[in-house]
Amino acid sequence: MKEATKIAVWIDHNSAHLMELKSEPFEVKTIESNFDKNTIAHHNEKSMYSKEQHLMEQYYKKLVKVIRKYDSVVLFGPTDAKSELFNIIKTDHLLNNVQVEVVQTDKMTENQVNAFVRNYFTSFPKFVKS
Repeated sequence: MKEATKIAVWIDHNSAHLMELKSEPFEVKTIESNFDKNTIAHHNEKSMYSKEQHLMEQYYKKLVKVIRKYDSVVLFGPTDAKSELFNIIKTDHLLNNVQVEVVQTDKMTENQVNAFVRNYFTSFPKFVKS
């Protein structure tokens, strides 16, 4: 049996910070969304909404591709992006065995994020995978 792999994802609509629980300090990978209201503002409202949806879909697909590698995931942050990503995760059959939890948090400093992740996974039951 091996210990389950764990990742914490602080996410908003602009970027996601992925913290893998292998070492201290955490290894952090950042994935940026290409969404920028200023860039798409010159489009009409319908076109702007369509472009926004397309860019967010691409962003979430990048994140799902990474999340597939883990057994346990916590999504947290101050916006609805974590819930939007969670809804996509629920529809992906390749993620059926991944345990995902969504936690609402306020804006946090880097130290607060590190403390949240450390506390979350130390109080979280250890998962084992055969």
